[in-house]
Amino acid sequence: MIYTVTLNPALDYTVWVSDFEADKTNRAEREMLLFGGKGINVSAVLSALGEPTVALGFVAGVTGEALCALLRDACVAEEFIRLPEGQTRINVKLKATKECEINAGGPAVPPSAITALLRKLDVLRAGDTLVLAGSVPRSVPTDIYEQMLLQIRGRDIRVVVDAERALLLPILPYRPFLIKPNLRELCDMVGQELTGELEIAQAARELQQAGAQNVLVSLGGQGALLLDGHGRVHRAPAVGGAPVNTVGAGDSMIAGFLCGVKKGYAHGLRMGLAAGGATACKAGLATGEEIAGLMREG
Repeated sequence: MIYTVTLNPALDYTVWVSDFEADKTNRAEREMLLFGGKGINVSAVLSALGEPTVALGFVAGVTGEALCALLRDACVAEEFIRLPEGQTRINVKLKATKECEINAGGPAVPPSAITALLRKLDVLRAGDTLVLAGSVPRSVPTDIYEQMLLQIRGRDIRVVVDAERALLLPILPYRPFLIKPNLRELCDMVGQELTGELEIAQAARELQQAGAQNVLVSLGGQGALLLDGHGRVHRAPAVGGAPVNTVGAGDSMIAGFLCGVKKGYAHGLRMGLAAGGATACKAGLATGEEIAGLMREG
């Protein structure tokens, strides 16, 4: 079973207004309401690929129930902690001549809810996978990922982490199975600009030496580079058409990799790129059929 954790999920409300003007009433040409949050996206794509998964995290209020309803419609199992106060955030994304996002802060998370989430991890068993993805809200301790890893330590559970530098570096000594920085994040972690495959691979090797077993670096339109647990570098180009949406593409890559790596690292990289590319070519997350189509083309 693959469990994902999203500490601050959202409803993403996207509106398209081609002739947007400030200081006037604008009318949307179309709109879309989707669930949002990196771990949730991973679970959604895993579910689309037929992989058993459960989404964990916090939700609150009527917006939280709306998010859970959208997950049910997408056949994504969830075991969220319901918070006693507040509302799950709504993020507004404006698609006009220029794009603009307004991301809300989210509800306050009391210590009792954090304890309840940690207890949820007690059901994980050897061979399960735990995906920790995204940022930590202000009301949650900044070491929450470390707390989770301590909770499952010694149980032979694979851990995947997709987070920025301050959250990721402290957990490398716990030897996560996979980390997935993009190029900007990788540059930030090693403290230098990286140009060329050799420099990227060497930076990935530094993170591997610090504890990560596998390092998957997403390179946008240039595909991805994987430094596997045996120290081998795998490089593959992007697949799919011209990207129209980058939201969820990296999360989809993680889901595809976790499904494909059962057949080897090279296959995992191909499937990760297919999942990421399929999501990048549409509004919303890729379906299993779309991912399979890109795999056949590759």
